[in-house]
Amino acid sequence: MPKRKAGHPPPEPGVDIKNSRWFIEFTTPHEAHMHAMKRFIAAVDSPFQKVEIAESYQFGRCLMLDGKMQSAEKDEFIYHEALVHPALVTHPNPKRVAIIGGGEGATMRHCIMHRTVEKCWMIDIDQAVMDLSRKYLPEWGGGIWRDRRCIIRAADGRKFLERSKRGSFDVIIIDLSEPVPGGPSYLLFTKEFYRIVADKLGPDGVISLQCASTSAPDLNMHAMIIRTLRTVFPHVRAFSIEVPAFDLPWGIAVAGKTQDPVRLAGYEVDRRLADRGVRGLKYYDGVTHEGIFKVPRYLRDAYAAPGDIITDDSPLFTSI
Repeated sequence: MPKRKAGHPPPEPGVDIKNSRWFIEFTTPHEAHMHAMKRFIAAVDSPFQKVEIAESYQFGRCLMLDGKMQSAEKDEFIYHEALVHPALVTHPNPKRVAIIGGGEGATMRHCIMHRTVEKCWMIDIDQAVMDLSRKYLPEWGGGIWRDRRCIIRAADGRKFLERSKRGSFDVIIIDLSEPVPGGPSYLLFTKEFYRIVADKLGPDGVISLQCASTSAPDLNMHAMIIRTLRTVFPHVRAFSIEVPAFDLPWGIAVAGKTQDPVRLAGYEVDRRLADRGVRGLKYYDGVTHEGIFKVPRYLRDAYAAPGDIITDDSPLFTSI
């Protein structure tokens, strides 16, 4: 039996946890994560989803979409560094980057840390997410709202890519909320969409995306996304990260036409980061890069198993 953990310290003086307002996120139909909130800052029912910003006792300011935690002040660096830097480092010279989603701005902030990047597009369908994030989560985006390299549009990401020229981008990052019925993202997880992405990438193009929970009891969505990516890209590598605010292990995938991230040694990762002027990271470096792609056996078995893929005619929706 493991040793019993010491109890957490009592709440700060004057805080009544029992009577606090709580944000409850169902992580499966049978499990939930509860966050005691100091205050709810903003809530908007946009044409696409419910957008909420609140301040929690544990994680600081948080962004929630349709009742699901998207990022939190104290640990957003884990998610955004893992989503961005392995993909940009894998590309030998990323100059043009497109982000589909990512409206809170942190993904773009990390992309333009690489001084090779000359142009970076952020295409998020929901103007409300961008407006509220810029106002209430200014650290997430930093200087992107004024940077001349950054092109920010409220638009449909799939239509944006369909209208782009072939080979327009070196890296495309898909930073979306989970696919829910009636939500804005369910047709951006399909084989047809990944074919569009591949067509818009240059010869050494790389894609990175969040790809659902890697929790052992609930792997179906994650495994289906990986299988679907493999019908389009020759090199697909997935890994799992621990983001405490999510209360679940979370999947990231990096896929490429010719570039394979596992071929990069740690020293080469550190050299590329240094040469591109990337500094101040707290999660990602060469040591992390070499380790994250060594995933446990249950994930490798799930990736190798036969199963369905996701298509426009047969989309995948989260179960909650």
